Amino acid sequence: MSSNQRTLKDSIMTLVLWSSAAFLVLMVLGIISYIMINGWSALSLEFLTQPPRDSMTKGGISTPLVGTIQLVVVSIFFALPVGVATGLFFAEYSSGGFFTNGLRLAIRCLAGVPSVVFGLFGLSLFVVLLKFGSCLLSAGLTLACLALPLIVTASEQAFLAVPKDYRDGSYALGATKWQTIYKVVLPAAMPTVITGAILSIGRVAGETAPIIFTGAAFFTPGFATSLFDEVMALPYHILVLATAGTHISETRHIQYGTVLVLLTLVLGVSFVGVYLRNRFKRASRV
Repeated sequence: MSSNQRTLKDSIMTLVLWSSAAFLVLMVLGIISYIMINGWSALSLEFLTQPPRDSMTKGGISTPLVGTIQLVVVSIFFALPVGVATGLFFAEYSSGGFFTNGLRLAIRCLAGVPSVVFGLFGLSLFVVLLKFGSCLLSAGLTLACLALPLIVTASEQAFLAVPKDYRDGSYALGATKWQTIYKVVLPAAMPTVITGAILSIGRVAGETAPIIFTGAAFFTPGFATSLFDEVMALPYHILVLATAGTHISETRHIQYGTVLVLLTLVLGVSFVGVYLRNRFKRASRV
């Protein structure tokens, strides 16, 4: 192949890649713009602070908004420590035997399991077997199981990415293994761990199937004040409004407004995660 042919081929592939990236960006911007155009009119202070009323054809979304935040907090509260500890075990303590490899494979497979399967699992284990009932705790634990594979994988990769020289230098100064992990490895891996946690929050906040039978309510008059209360959630609220029979057309602006709020919430959390990650990286270079 001549030099001109290689140059032409390289130019064509570059054009294809740039065109694909531009198409993807335009498609995402188009979806976001469509949601904003249709949902912007519903946004107001009352929409964010008032609960639904009149069969959810009027009012706001304060109850499902707070319920979504509660579900995220409960799920991350359980998933983050377990996920980081498991990733730490894989990276620092496992010897690569049959048990460890099998466990790692199982976690990788869980990441591809449909969310509705996690919902059935949560219904069987937390609602029926453990008798928690349909409540915030059951839904939060189900979402924690959903987020766990992502947090484990991100944590393991973060710990493995820490240079071996950091550990050797700590051991040379007389530090124990746990002191090395706590003082050296964990701070160096923190940006990637935070990124994994933020990504899991985004997935948890937008899931509907795992919470339908484990804790999400069609309607509740107030906020959940206990882990054993049912909650409303933005994704399920959107589903309810979009399948509300004769009220679909009446709630169209509320549907798009709720989608816009959920999208803003997820993107906001992602931006916060990126900011914290960059801040940790800058601090680690000092």
